Amino acid sequence: MARGLLATGIVCALLVPGAGAQDWPQFRGPTGQGHAEGQAPLEWSEGRAVAWKASVPGRGWSSPIVAGGRVWITTAVADGPATSLRLLAYDVETGRETMSVEVFRLRTTDLLNPKNSHASPTPVAAGDRVYVHFGSEGTAAVTMDGEIVWKARHRWLTQHGGGGSPIVYEDLLIFNCDGADAAYVVALDTRTGKQRWRTWRRRPWSQAYTTPLVIHAAGRDQLVSAGAHVAASYDPRTGKEIWRVSYDGFSNVPRPVFGHGLVFIATGFQQPSIVAVRPDGTGDVTRTHIVWTLARSAPHTPSPLVAGGHLYLLTDGGIVSCVDALTGAIVWQQRLAGAFSASPVLAGGRIYVQSEDGVTTVFSPGPAFAHVAINALDDAMLASMAVLGDALIIRTARHLYRIAGAQ
Repeated sequence: MARGLLATGIVCALLVPGAGAQDWPQFRGPTGQGHAEGQAPLEWSEGRAVAWKASVPGRGWSSPIVAGGRVWITTAVADGPATSLRLLAYDVETGRETMSVEVFRLRTTDLLNPKNSHASPTPVAAGDRVYVHFGSEGTAAVTMDGEIVWKARHRWLTQHGGGGSPIVYEDLLIFNCDGADAAYVVALDTRTGKQRWRTWRRRPWSQAYTTPLVIHAAGRDQLVSAGAHVAASYDPRTGKEIWRVSYDGFSNVPRPVFGHGLVFIATGFQQPSIVAVRPDGTGDVTRTHIVWTLARSAPHTPSPLVAGGHLYLLTDGGIVSCVDALTGAIVWQQRLAGAFSASPVLAGGRIYVQSEDGVTTVFSPGPAFAHVAINALDDAMLASMAVLGDALIIRTARHLYRIAGAQ
């Protein structure tokens, strides 16, 4: 693994197979944990350091990914009483739209939650395909030439619409399906879309909107998947459960992260907490392998970030906490203005956090809060940014930006 990632304390979170050195192929980047190489820009605005700005049709909060020299996003475009669920591609150098493919079509434009969209899960790119996921509305494989290879549908009852994103492991596309009527994790053959395995969650079932993470720990690959009331580790090839922990919480959104030999899991509503789990057990390890629990200042939506010896947490209300990763002790806290949904990114040795108002705050990791910059764009941001070498790709409600320069 690259030296920069080792410096963050990450231990063998697995990369998407076939991802290029300059790609950002999935939600939260190559390892799925928000870490990037390169020296990202520090200062920008609508009139500064914008290499290009492209209009995005429709409504969607999927985060941008980068693969094959293009930026990929999904969106939902109203078409009379219907909604067209589309995959879009933009040339990474110019911002020119190069592809717009309708993958699914809904017979309604109604949203289940006014803050969500019909296109919130982030695509994942592997090899010559981009895999798109619209929650229970459908999943598909699309070639980089725009050909739809296969479609699949897995139904579950969701209160707020789609949320969790798919991942690729070897020749499997894996995602969580967490609803009140059904709750399971499923793996599809990336070539055909056929189900290879499905593992049902342990009851009680309830909604969750998380993205799984594959790690290498205790001598094996593990698929860590957080659901309502229970998080579990599975063998990613077979779906067989390895270990599980229980907690009070549902409607989880944050993706788990892994570092310093611990998995950090957000438990969700009503009262969110973070649990740090040692991933070397079997069966129910709730009483034996939870190393620490932080019952305050935990996020409902933004995913955690590991950097150095610390875990960084960002609440939806703007409280940043720096936590000792090994003990759970709070090192410092800082309140930022605004509400937050996007997950933080570590790039060029600095942490970037995006508010829903379009403001990105940059600070340095360490034992004290060290403000570096604050940057504003003119529209709402709920999607997490992508990092491409020395550039940032940022999605707002109506536009896609490439930010470059102003180091």
